[in-house]
Amino acid sequence: MTLTIELPDEVYETLRRSPAEVQKEMRLAAAIRWYSQGLMSQERTAMVAGLDRTDFLMALAREKREGGCIPSGSRSARAGNLA
Repeated sequence: MTLTIELPDEVYETLRRSPAEVQKEMRLAAAIRWYSQGLMSQERTAMVAGLDRTDFLMALAREKREGGCIPSGSRSARAGNLA
């Protein structure tokens, strides 16, 4: 199944990213959100993000370090680590 989201050209200009880069970032953001809500496993969210599980966990750690939105009630926070 394919999901199409149309964004104004100004979005790409403001972000200084290509449509492909924005698509990749949006997939990763959705995967991190769904994983943090406990809705999907690491394996499934990695697939959504287009990454292998190790790369997804590294991206998740980067997001957390950079002050991203990883709620304290997330599966990874409850486990006390990212594994």
